[in-house]
Order: sequence, then C-alpha cells, then structure tokens
Amino acid sequence: MFHAVWNQHLTRMSRTTTSNVCLKLIFSRTFAFSWKSWMSIHSLIGDKNIVLMGPPGAGKTTVGKIVGQKLGCCFIDVDDDVLEKAWNMPVSEKLKDVGKEQFLEEEGKALLSLSASGSVVSLTGSNPMHDASMQHVKKNGIVVYLDVSTQSIMDRLKLMKVERIVGQGSGTSLKDILEFRKQFYKKWYDVRVLCEDGITATAMAEKVLHAVERYQNSETEGLLSTRSQKCDDKSEQKHSIKFFSDAVVEGLAPDGGLFVPLMGLPQFTAGEWQRLLGATYAERAQLILERCIHPADIPASDLWAMVEAAYGQNFTCSKIAPIRHLTSNQFLLELFHGPTASFKDLALQLMPRMFAYCIPKSCNYLILVATSGDTGSAVLDGFNRLTETDKQKIAVVTFFPENGVSQIQKSQMIGCQGKNATVVGVQSDFDFCQSAIKKIFSNSDYTGFLTVEYGTALSAANSINWARLLPQVVYHASAYLDLVEQNVITFGSPVDVCIPTGNFGNILAAVYAKTMGIPIRKCICASNQNNVLTDFIRTGLYDLRGRKLMQSSSPAIDILKSSNLERHLYLIVNGNGPLVAELFSNLENQHYFQLQKEFLEKLQQDLVADWCSEKDCLDAIHSVYNSTGYILDPHTAVAKVVADRVQDKTCPVIISSTAHYSKFAPAILQALRMGEIKQTPLSQLHLLNSYKPLPPVHRGLLETVEKNKKQSHQVCAADMNVLMEHVEALIQKQFMKVF
Repeated sequence: MFHAVWNQHLTRMSRTTTSNVCLKLIFSRTFAFSWKSWMSIHSLIGDKNIVLMGPPGAGKTTVGKIVGQKLGCCFIDVDDDVLEKAWNMPVSEKLKDVGKEQFLEEEGKALLSLSASGSVVSLTGSNPMHDASMQHVKKNGIVVYLDVSTQSIMDRLKLMKVERIVGQGSGTSLKDILEFRKQFYKKWYDVRVLCEDGITATAMAEKVLHAVERYQNSETEGLLSTRSQKCDDKSEQKHSIKFFSDAVVEGLAPDGGLFVPLMGLPQFTAGEWQRLLGATYAERAQLILERCIHPADIPASDLWAMVEAAYGQNFTCSKIAPIRHLTSNQFLLELFHGPTASFKDLALQLMPRMFAYCIPKSCNYLILVATSGDTGSAVLDGFNRLTETDKQKIAVVTFFPENGVSQIQKSQMIGCQGKNATVVGVQSDFDFCQSAIKKIFSNSDYTGFLTVEYGTALSAANSINWARLLPQVVYHASAYLDLVEQNVITFGSPVDVCIPTGNFGNILAAVYAKTMGIPIRKCICASNQNNVLTDFIRTGLYDLRGRKLMQSSSPAIDILKSSNLERHLYLIVNGNGPLVAELFSNLENQHYFQLQKEFLEKLQQDLVADWCSEKDCLDAIHSVYNSTGYILDPHTAVAKVVADRVQDKTCPVIISSTAHYSKFAPAILQALRMGEIKQTPLSQLHLLNSYKPLPPVHRGLLETVEKNKKQSHQVCAADMNVLMEHVEALIQKQFMKVF
C-alpha cells in the first residue's frame, strides 16, 4: 500500500511503506525544506491532497511535479508510483494482458490502495471512469480538472506518438473517446482549471495553485449590501458579508440594499474566453457561473445538473440564445426561445433550482415577485418545474399591475399558475408593486411574525436577487462569442450592445460581462416614453418629481424606479455604500438625486442612452417587417430605433430581443395593419400565425393562453395592508400552520 505522510515535526516521513520515487523526492530536499515552506503547504491544503485529473496528454504529470516543487510536498504519479508498482509491469502491458474492460476494474482496485496526505497526485486519464476509486481519492483530496481543449490533446498525443487510449475501440475515433470521457471529469472535479491553447506547464501550475487557494478560502467570495461600507476591520465587516447561498435565499439585504460581490466579478483572459468558442450555451453557462459561485455554496457537479436541466428541451431553439443578422451592422440576440417567451427565462429556468438547493430544510419559503409583465410568468413557470418535494416547501406569489400588462401577458401569467404558484393583479402600476414588496421585506415585525407563526420566510425572485441577475451575464458573453464563431468579428474586436431597459438588470448584466473581459464598447440604454434613465445617463439627475408612469406597448420597460441601477452606482462610486444609501434615501424621500460630475463621467464611459416614442416604435415594427419579413416585439423595436439614432456603425451592435412578439399581438396587429384588434388573446395569436411570420408564433405561449380559459385570478387594491393579507392567506393555504 502506498502511503506518504508529513507529520507535525517532520521527524518521520512515512508510517508505512513509501515508494522509492517518493522517498527520493522527500529525502533529497529534507534539509532544504524550510519551516516557511511547510507552513505554506499546510496553510493551503493541510492534510488534503491536490488531485490532478484530466485526459491523457493534459500535462498532469508535468504540472503535478511543478506544483509539488512549489509547495515542497510529495508528488505521486498514479501510473508510475501506484499501478506499475502494484502490477510489477508497465501499464501498456497490463492493458494488453487483461483487455480494456477488465483494465478499468484492475486500475480502480489499485487506486483504492492509495493512502496519502499533503501530496500532489496525478491520476491517469481513465481513473475517473471508476466510481469507487474516485470516491476514495476524493475523500482526502481536492480534485482539480485540467480542462485542455480536445484539439490540443489530440495534437499533443500525436507528438507523443500515442494512437490509442484506454476505452477506445476499433470503430471509435480518438476525438470521440476524448469527448466521451468528459462526462466523467464533470462528475468528479471540485475546481476546474480552464487552460488556454498554447499555455505552458508553469502557467498551468500557477492556475492550479490559484484554483486550490480559491477553493480553500470561500470567505473571500462573499457578498455585501450596496449600502454597506467596506472597512479595514475585517472582524467588523464579517458580520455584514453573506455567502452566495445566503444571498439567494434572503434576496434583499437587511438594510434595503442589493447584494454585490465583495471582491467584484472574476475576470477571464482572452485565451479563456476563446476556449468557449464552439461550446454549447450550457457549457458556457457552467464555466462562467462556476467562477462566480464558490463550490462551497454549490459544488460544480450539482451546478452542472442544474444548468443542464435549465437549458435543455424546455427551450424551442437548441442554441438557447441564438444571434441573428438583422440588417447592416445590426444583430439580434434572440432571448425569447424559453417556455414563457421572454429573456427572463434565461435566468428563471435556473434560479429556482439554485434557490431550492440553497434553502435550509427546516423552513418553508414564499417567493414574492413584482412584475411589469414578463417576470411573472417566467417565475411561475420556473418554480413550477421544481420537484414535488421542493414544491411542498416553496411557493410563489406574483403581483402585477392589473391594467399595466398586455392581455396576452396577463393570460399567460394566469395560465402559469400551479399548485405552488399564484398571481394577484394590483390596481396600480409596477412601481407600486415593486416598492410594496421592498417594504414588506423591510418590515421585520411582519416577517418575524410569519416565521414564528407559520414557519415561513420570505424571499424574492426579481432581479434584485443576485441569483436572478448572474445568469444574465452568460447570454451577453455567449452572443459575443457567437459573432466570433460566425466570423463577423475576431476576438478582441469591440461591439456595442443596445438593450431595452426598465429595471436595469439586463443592461447591468452586459456591463458585468464587460468587466469580466468581453470586449463591449458601449452599452446603449433604450427607453420608451418613461425615459427617466435616458435623462439620468445624460445629466446625472435622477428626477421623479412630477413624473407619472405612462402605459405603452412595451410594458416591461414601463418603469420609473430602476432597482438594479443601485448596483451599477455602487460600481461607479467605487463601493462607497454610505453614498449609495444617501442617494437612494434622497430618491425615496425627495424623489430625486444628483450624481456628482466625476461619477457621471465614469458612468458615461460605459453607457449612452436615448428613448423612443410610441409612434416610432410601431413604425419600426412595420418598417423591419416590410424590409426583412421579421417581426420585432415592441421592446426590441424601441432598442432598434435607439440603435439607429446613437450607434455610429463603426462596429457591430447587438440588439437584445427581449420578448417574442406574440406576447404583444394587439400592438403587432396595429403596427402591421393586419386585422381587427378587438379579439380574444387566443384569436389574436391564431391570426398572427396565419401570416406565417418570422419567427413563428411561440408554441408554448399558445398552449399557456389556451390553458388560461379554465383559470381565474385575484385582484386587490393598491394598499400595503391588503397585499400583506394576501401573503398571509397564501401561506395559510400552502403551508401547515405551526401551533
């Protein structure tokens, strides 16, 4: 049995037999091995092993030796130090002797005999295909996946004159077996090292050390409120820092602010981004999100299961968020292929799964949602897809402006109701709904009463929830990579993005993608006649005095109080939480605030803005349809009009198509002069479909609206107390009362 242990005083190097290779490694540097280097290894990995995993040719042995040297610890190569020692023959001979199927079993049995601590272990490429042995090494190891591109592996194996690897049959190509093995690597790794093409072994080793250090120090990836002050006293600040799982469950920070990463978002190198060329949307999402979510909150294998479930057959397009050329230098990012036909699906097919994973098992949760149209149905659909067990503990109530959404949006929300999901129309506008929910969260007496009386806590699924916003970064990055794949641009060339903006979450996600390394030049904020953001970005004055919300054919951006702007201002003012708190206190109490000149100039480095009238919006729908045959929804039309005005055509502009036009059939029929508008929502959809439009009418939307004929919904007055009564009544209905 192989065993290598560093004891506390370094007086004994081994308790049982140690391989000659390891003893040579140990004793050759015993006297040079300083107390400082001993402290460095134990502060980084303690008694755990660093276990390097990856395909043959990934460089595990070379990288492992470098890591071992840097840490001053023992390096174990499973091929040389375990298998060949146990079998007394070369690995290649053993494979010929027993055959590929029996070889995997024999290899696994040999690995089960490994007993090591504080070492660097290099696995074989086929070890991860044996469950029992991987469970064994994982018990006392941090498994690091060296993710090297398949083409790079094939090139390396060719140089090494390796023509076949374990498990490769006569009719299977080397590429196919390498792709097949990835499912096993995904299953076992704790952290991944994404290796750029052409990376050196030394650089890979540095990445391994950085990845292990990150894995061991979860506290550095906490989140804090936009209204809290960063301070030098770490013990004092520690009380205000939340882990990702806490922020997902709590939704809103206790002081009324929004959660943001303490250390900012991670950055990818250009080479790392280019590794995502050719990847599926789900693969891109996994790679981006696992850099933003610490494995202590959601381990990589569990995150992968959620991502695969979120971005699969529930989307009508296999590309999930495809990009389509519209005209000239303009491209559409189609974000409406999800089950409820809006960009909200890109986050809300994933966020409920994260939420269910993160909640404590001893409490029930009621999700409160305010929607201007699209969020409501997306939340209801997402939480309806949870397991029956999860649905017993999680319920959703969506508040929407009764007369402030399209008829089809309303029908869709009503049709999305389920056993754990309810909608309530409020006789007011979206701003009231959103403010009411924030006030409910801030009412500690009320939330405390719900917890004590019913064992139920409240949370949020709007983009104020960090887990709602984070997945939106993925599609902005993915769109850029798709343009590179389509040879529209080369990586590093700039693009602009133009986004119809209401609550500021979508455009903020684009800003975040830029900070992570995607070459976005300008984020263009497109508003309708509710153009408070346009005025703010131009002048720095956020002024609600005398403003009244105006209904439009683009209701999802009929918003005056943009919640996620707070997160962007926190970024702009360099994390000055008290200043952010002061600005939003002024907005709440005096209905305006003025941004200082230096911060306005910084804001304008990323953002430009304009707005579009109702007439221009409908004219754009008509014009684009006549010239291309493509139907824009009203929100996308707003962005198209603004892009035409402010974008200088020196680089491509990606216009976010945030919803399917089917949701706004009356506006589309009016713009295209197709027929009578005074019909039922279902009749309007069938009329649109009869024109064989591009893209086709959304199938899922048709089915949901059809389902609505059998359902109804509640309507309530614009009164905080009435909303609170609805919340309590739903809890009583959904969850067993605590006596």
